[in-house]
Amino acid sequence: MTEDPHLWLEDVEGESALAWVAARNAETAAVLAADPRYDALRAELREVLDDVERIPYTVRRGGHLYNFRRDAGRARGVWRRTTLEQYRKDEPAWEILLDVDALAAAEGEEWVWAGASVRHPEYRRALVMLSRDGSDAVVVREFDLERREFVEGGFRVAEAKTRIGWIDEDTVFVGTDFGPGSLTASGYPRTVRRWRRGTPLEDAQTVFEAEAGDVSASGWHDPTPGYERSFVSRSTDFFRYEVHLVDGERLVRIDVPDDAGKYVWREWLVVTPKSPWLGQKAGSLLVFDFEAFLAGDRTPQVLFEPDGRTALAGHCWTRRHLLLDTLADVATRLEVLTPGPGGWSRRPLAEVPPLSSAAITDTDAYASDEFFLDVSGFLQPSTLTYGHIGAESEEVLKQAPARFDTAGLAVRQFFARSADGTAVPYFVVGPEEQGGPGPALLYGYGGFRDQQTPGYDAVTGRAWLARGGTYAVANIRGGSEYGPEWHRAALGADRVRAFEDFAAVAADLTARGITTPSRLGITGASNGGLLMGAMLVRNPELFGAVVARVPLLDMLRYHRLLAGASWAAEYGDPDDPADRPHLEAISPYHNLAADRPYPPVLLMTSTRDDRVHPGHARKTAARLRELGHRVLFHENTGGGHGGASDHEQAAANEALAFTFLWQHLGDAAAT
Repeated sequence: MTEDPHLWLEDVEGESALAWVAARNAETAAVLAADPRYDALRAELREVLDDVERIPYTVRRGGHLYNFRRDAGRARGVWRRTTLEQYRKDEPAWEILLDVDALAAAEGEEWVWAGASVRHPEYRRALVMLSRDGSDAVVVREFDLERREFVEGGFRVAEAKTRIGWIDEDTVFVGTDFGPGSLTASGYPRTVRRWRRGTPLEDAQTVFEAEAGDVSASGWHDPTPGYERSFVSRSTDFFRYEVHLVDGERLVRIDVPDDAGKYVWREWLVVTPKSPWLGQKAGSLLVFDFEAFLAGDRTPQVLFEPDGRTALAGHCWTRRHLLLDTLADVATRLEVLTPGPGGWSRRPLAEVPPLSSAAITDTDAYASDEFFLDVSGFLQPSTLTYGHIGAESEEVLKQAPARFDTAGLAVRQFFARSADGTAVPYFVVGPEEQGGPGPALLYGYGGFRDQQTPGYDAVTGRAWLARGGTYAVANIRGGSEYGPEWHRAALGADRVRAFEDFAAVAADLTARGITTPSRLGITGASNGGLLMGAMLVRNPELFGAVVARVPLLDMLRYHRLLAGASWAAEYGDPDDPADRPHLEAISPYHNLAADRPYPPVLLMTSTRDDRVHPGHARKTAARLRELGHRVLFHENTGGGHGGASDHEQAAANEALAFTFLWQHLGDAAAT
């Protein structure tokens, strides 16, 4: 394909493009929404999403626990808070701070909650972010938490991909769209400015400016008593960034490799190198005395060192301790690390059941050693416990109800052998007694250091597992289940390793008698949508149906569409002669052929997705239709990159996808 005949579909809100979208949506509705299974699935999944008994996870801010909640009566949701004492009750008393449904109705806007930054330590004011129908771009408004209203004449920023945070009561760091030259090629803020209350935004003082070719710039202030500091950062690509300490009018660069994770907490500089550094392995967790480091001391204290089977999954602080989350063959381990005069001591935090995962959902790092711990598995609803480091036991705060029948189901972990001999782990959830091959659905992502760990998914459980399907999750390269090398193995020209891994898992599912190619469906979103497109053109014989959501599919123009330029470090630059050949080879859109027996495809996207351009899915659907292949297309008008702005949209999207899968993989399809 020397010229792109479908380029006109990149005009997001163009009249012709939207008319084409409407026609395709109508075709899809006629095939899927008219199926008797659709209405039942939609109703059940709406019930799951609106579940009043699901755990309301919170964030501690001073004396309150904050939560955002959508339910059947509040499609857009409410921002609310309560106390720990109330939260312990089955039905806590919540103080409603902001009703987004009421705000949307009053202002005639399709507002979607996008978060809030609450000022420490008073917690009286917040910077609330609202998105129009789910886009990444937001408007910012200052909010009074005591009066529960927006502040007249307070901080306000018009719609943009803004980054903003408190310095003090009357000052913020802000990066936003200040006009020509103020954004990077990726569409993110290029400058960090100090903005004082009562002054025009355009007069805010520039503190730092990144290059136009960088991904973004940001600034933040650490208000920890005794350790008050400000920092600015410049992201040169998706994975590399530099950090500077703001010292009056001077910037002091923190001399850590650009590809390493790095931040300062109290007296510590914390570094997670992604390449060997100072004699330490990539994937380690290192700490330094920050002041000594600035003075030239490069002696690290090693808190975690990976091996071939273990990786650092995450870490977080309480007031006096560091909580460490690691993976061993994708199994979670949690430890408590404590600094002392003789170094750091460690002990287990909690036991995690096999084939499950655990996550620290919140701590009170400013004031105490409390923590909230969530444990779940594919067949195990979440249990949320509350504890303090050093206490004899934890308190179970909340237990999520089971939302699908798990009788006769089991979770297993297998390893497939990829084309280059690499062992690739994957999870299988399905019948404990395999009576023969059946319908199966395989999920994958494989990029941007993402990790796929066990977790309870009531939507997949209700729509797929409870109806007799088997569900599998592949831990392919491109993620970080085995640390930085697992990610690096599928970067750039090596992206095919992720594709080969996924194909190997698919073949292994068939070899084990779990399914057959005609009854194996695959699904993925965003970068996982690229994976789905790659499977379609590379290994169509392995699958019976493909669902790609908000997918990335045109690898020769992705860098010119919305936030695409920021992903060149992951895939390569189409304008670089060294990268273009491998991008041409992996671009699903450019490798579609008329004479290949592709399985049926469902492409789903959103008009309001301002991260992955809807043109990727539109053009690929048009190309597949042009070549005579089976393809359905659905574009939600709202929803942003998440694909849905509320539970009704989400339930409808999921019902379309699972109806499609059952049509092509169910018993009737197999006969």
